[in-house]
Amino acid sequence: MATKIRLARHGHKDYAYYHIVVADSRSPRDGKIIERLGSYNPNTNPATIQLNFERALYWVGVGAQPTDTARHLLSVEGVMLMKHLQGGVAKGAFSAEEAQKRFDAWKAQHQAKDDKVSKAEADKKAAARKAALAQEVEANKAKAAEVLKKRQAADEALAAAAQEAAKEAAEAEAPAAEEAEA
Repeated sequence: MATKIRLARHGHKDYAYYHIVVADSRSPRDGKIIERLGSYNPNTNPATIQLNFERALYWVGVGAQPTDTARHLLSVEGVMLMKHLQGGVAKGAFSAEEAQKRFDAWKAQHQAKDDKVSKAEADKKAAARKAALAQEVEANKAKAAEVLKKRQAADEALAAAAQEAAKEAAEAEAPAAEEAEA
């Protein structure tokens, strides 16, 4: 039986995620599977890959053919490199310990690169948040100055109206005072 490692689609419209599965090459995409190896979610940033490394390595070792996308995902996780290293061990090019050491070095380098990218993204987001906060502070200062101008104008208008009312009251009392004296 020819087996394939491929993706089985799940999720709803416009929000697909995939199971990484081993299936008979004749079965349909979302049909009967032999084993589920993990999942792949391209909707997250960065895309999330969860994989049972040992089982994926077993299936690649016994001849399951990955599709192009599945091969890429297996390469990202290091399964294809480990298969390559195990081939070198089988040929006697180096020992199993040396193969494990090379794989660990690759994994550390790969993790350092991922951490560097994650840190750069986090720094970029922090800088964007800081710039947005500074812009908001400037907008708030401008708005506060505008409100202060309006309040001062309203206070001046109120004071002028009070002064005018006092003047009118004084003028109204003046003729009444003159009539009272006369």
